[in-house]
Amino acid sequence: MKFRPLHDRVVVRRLESEEKTKGGIIIPDTAKEKPQEGEVVAVGSGARDESGKLVALDVKKGDRVLFGKWSGTEVKIDGQDLLIMKESDIMGVIAK
Repeated sequence: MKFRPLHDRVVVRRLESEEKTKGGIIIPDTAKEKPQEGEVVAVGSGARDESGKLVALDVKKGDRVLFGKWSGTEVKIDGQDLLIMKESDIMGVIAK
């Protein structure tokens, strides 16, 4: 990808949700909720604090993260549907 986010922004690719419920019922695309889980594709260099010092981000490329339902801005880069959001919109990293 030829895109580098600025400052404390993060690029996330949504992970696909299950197409069946635990009971085996198939969920049509129109009834599915957008997943709130994704993989970090790229991160910015970090934010600056009050003194001007660069503060590195806690997330890194490849992390699986949870984010808010309405977080980020949807964009299409190199044919991929991605989200660009601030690191503060990410609720946490999912341990592998």
